Amino acid sequence: MNSLKWWQTAVFYQIYPRSFADGNGDGIGDFKGIVEKLDYLADLGVDALWLSPHFPSPNWDCGYDISDYCNVAPEYGTLDDFKLFLDESHKRNIRVILDLVLNHTSDEHAWFVESKSSRDNPKADWYVWMDTPPNNWQSCFDGEAWTYVPERDQYYYHYFMKQQPDLNWHNPKVKEAMWDAVRFWLDLGVDGYRLDAIGTIYEDPNLTPHEVPMTMAELRRYSDLASTPEEKELRDKYFYDMFKNQWAQGGLHELMKELRAITDSYDGDRMLVGEDDNIDYMGNGEDELHLVFNFPLMKTERITPEHIHKNQAERLKQLESLHLGNKWPCNTLGNHDCSRIHTRYGDKLHDAELARLHAALVLTMKGTPFLYNGEEIGMTDYMLTDISQVKDTMGSWYYHTIVTEMGVHPEEAMTRTAEMTRDKNRTPMQWSKQPNAGFSPENIATWLPVNSNYADGINVKDQIQSPYSLLNYYKHLLKVRKSTPALIHGEYIPVHSTAKDYFAFLRVTEKQKILVILNFSSERLELDFSNIKDINSQTLQTLFSSADASQKERSTKALTINPFEVFIAEVKPAHA
Repeated sequence: MNSLKWWQTAVFYQIYPRSFADGNGDGIGDFKGIVEKLDYLADLGVDALWLSPHFPSPNWDCGYDISDYCNVAPEYGTLDDFKLFLDESHKRNIRVILDLVLNHTSDEHAWFVESKSSRDNPKADWYVWMDTPPNNWQSCFDGEAWTYVPERDQYYYHYFMKQQPDLNWHNPKVKEAMWDAVRFWLDLGVDGYRLDAIGTIYEDPNLTPHEVPMTMAELRRYSDLASTPEEKELRDKYFYDMFKNQWAQGGLHELMKELRAITDSYDGDRMLVGEDDNIDYMGNGEDELHLVFNFPLMKTERITPEHIHKNQAERLKQLESLHLGNKWPCNTLGNHDCSRIHTRYGDKLHDAELARLHAALVLTMKGTPFLYNGEEIGMTDYMLTDISQVKDTMGSWYYHTIVTEMGVHPEEAMTRTAEMTRDKNRTPMQWSKQPNAGFSPENIATWLPVNSNYADGINVKDQIQSPYSLLNYYKHLLKVRKSTPALIHGEYIPVHSTAKDYFAFLRVTEKQKILVILNFSSERLELDFSNIKDINSQTLQTLFSSADASQKERSTKALTINPFEVFIAEVKPAHA
């Protein structure tokens, strides 16, 4: 265990800064607010923070359209405020990684302002320019991927929205400028980066058109209406075919090796995790990214034992194929781009129980877990009801497009927009049952509406005071994880892998053997593990039970597991 790096043993917690804590009372989260909540995070038991973009931005894409890579957005504070946040985090032994957006800048970035001014300026080739649109490529956010600029009488390419022009990474000067920005924050002491949308950095050099018989807006509308398995399969094929020439092209591995060399030149084991699930970006295990996300675990309508077993078998086999070095997994079920796990994987009958199972799953599987702020109190998606509330530009574009171009009734369009927009899972953190959930002072308009369920106990203050709350469940589970070496660095061994109702597995080191059972059913189970080689003739010492922890010693032969129970036990010799 001593040979593991900090990022292998850490539990990461994603902070969406606009929505986490409002320290100055203006309705927007900021660094002052985050600093005030660091003790909460330390008490929760997390070891590292992933901070979503905090840079200056016009906020067409909620901060992912960056206008200055080496500063802090005024609404979040100053560079000194960031330095204080970083220092105070480190004082509490909490590491910090930043979001690194390599693919594009804001169209208000000084580089683009200069680049679009003329064809012969020093930064003319810092972005991707064409005299005419060379193909039918689409932006994944808002229609055509080519936008005209009269100053140059040319079109620039943007994989995301038109306010996010793609950088030309074939230009050595672009690379040099971006690597300088990377070093700027590393010099300040940040512990690494989460790399945004790395697959979009390079495009097909032949500019091959896609062959999907619809536009992006039409495909999103088709996706809204797809109901049969065949329609959903065709939807997925169309999404892949539409963007396959704009994703995962040559040159990425060489670029990741350059970035890794930069981080490796700093002390403290700075780390890189990619917003991608392709383990190829881990190189040989030592020369590209340290981690990529296990997104296939998330890509299902329901988390079932069958799905988890299949995912783990495939994922860990892929990682074993790395010939050298690090083969470390990275698991999550939620982030700022998708529905909150309480909503996404609930069944509307047992949502609270399933939320506890999902938390235990991420925190007991082999690999580094990532949590998203608000998961620990059971925050849910919040469906906006009026287009004026929508801050996610992708959502507002879709609403107006289907109303004006497809004749969809505004009421239905708003329902569809509320479902697809990322605003639903980015609402302000719920700290108490005070007005505005304690996020901002009363009578202050928060940047997104606060989910009204804060008044029903979905808030930090109420849950801290309730011993059986989801928040205290997370805290207890995190303590068990930290005090159980096998849950951090033990190997994964599946058990009863054909079971439909429960997911069981071992985490094993030379010195410790842990059995984890997650009952995904509403039935009480009577289980027998006595015929399992690694458990036979031994006994179970309960470390954690979400149902009954009073019975410390349990039999491997006649083990009762209650409905939706999370059970974690150490396997011990029967007469130890």
